[in-house]
Amino acid sequence: MLFTNARVFFAERGFVSASFRVENGIFTDFLPPGTSEPGAVDLDGAWVIPGLIDIHTHGNCGVDFSDGDYEGLKTMAAFLLRHGVTGFAPASMTLPYEVLDRAFFAAHRFCVEQPENCARLLGIHMEGPFFSEKKKGAQNAAYLRMPDFVAFKKLYENCGGLIRIVDLAPELPGAADFAERASGFCTVSAAHTDASYEEARAVYEAGASHLTHLFNAMPAIHHRRPGVIGAASERKNVYAELICDGQHVHESAVRMGFKLFPERICLISDSLRCCGMPDGEYELGGQAVFLADGIARLADGTIAGSASTLFDCLRKAIAFGVDRDEAIRAATLNPAKQLGCDDRFGSIAVGKRADFLVCGTALSLKTVYLGGGALQ
Repeated sequence: MLFTNARVFFAERGFVSASFRVENGIFTDFLPPGTSEPGAVDLDGAWVIPGLIDIHTHGNCGVDFSDGDYEGLKTMAAFLLRHGVTGFAPASMTLPYEVLDRAFFAAHRFCVEQPENCARLLGIHMEGPFFSEKKKGAQNAAYLRMPDFVAFKKLYENCGGLIRIVDLAPELPGAADFAERASGFCTVSAAHTDASYEEARAVYEAGASHLTHLFNAMPAIHHRRPGVIGAASERKNVYAELICDGQHVHESAVRMGFKLFPERICLISDSLRCCGMPDGEYELGGQAVFLADGIARLADGTIAGSASTLFDCLRKAIAFGVDRDEAIRAATLNPAKQLGCDDRFGSIAVGKRADFLVCGTALSLKTVYLGGGALQ
């Protein structure tokens, strides 16, 4: 299939006028913009960007990944695809190991069956239970645990190696040893932490290479106590997530985040089951969450995850003054790198999966393509 007259986003060059060919779900060729043939799809100058990849989303449409419900996971993935997310890593919560095991098994089944009209499941983000109680945020304190590589490895093996990111608080006993061992299997991230600079540095030196939802559930950076933000930002191999829903992080801090981690930000939604739902009471990890005016909070007022989509977060980042091309990479290629699948996903290039979005010039979503086929 030939697509002609597009403004195609290439990770290294930005937008370029071009036509492109897709065969068997793969990008195979890029041609001059006016190239045509019978049956070609004329995109009439529309912008074409890679499908978005959300590496930290808990749920939507009233369902949560941690429910362990296969049909619910399909509902979640269908919603994501309709909103421009072609690949995702569902995030778990701090819960008993047997509950996580059930959710991870559902993810494995999803990958095996690959249901139609759903975003691709590219891995699992294991958020918890190895967290600090002081910075637990919306995580359930009843299920917090010390870093346990044996428990992690069992969960990892039971789901066929689908865990692509695992979180932990660097100040916990055994955190550096866990990071060293687990980093041989997946990306290790610092998260929900009150760690000092020295504690965080030890975990990054041991093999961690990620920071979960920058600025949230961690100490603010201080000129004498730079903490986990300082330890992460000075290492060029460490990427940081950023919730850009306009609620979790002030727009000035969003711009600051992109400067602290140049070319290393991963935009995320951190969306909950209340995403796409009306105001009301919902559940998160065994706790009540109340959605009102677009903000999800626990009963004590703590901000939980978001009710936004990644596409909304991308557009907000650009509206906040983040460079457009860098923002697009932060929602596509950078997340793919952290999942270890950037050789197949996250950018538009010959040989990669043809998952892409056709957008208006103001980055308004028009059509979603998965493997070169338009979502109906």
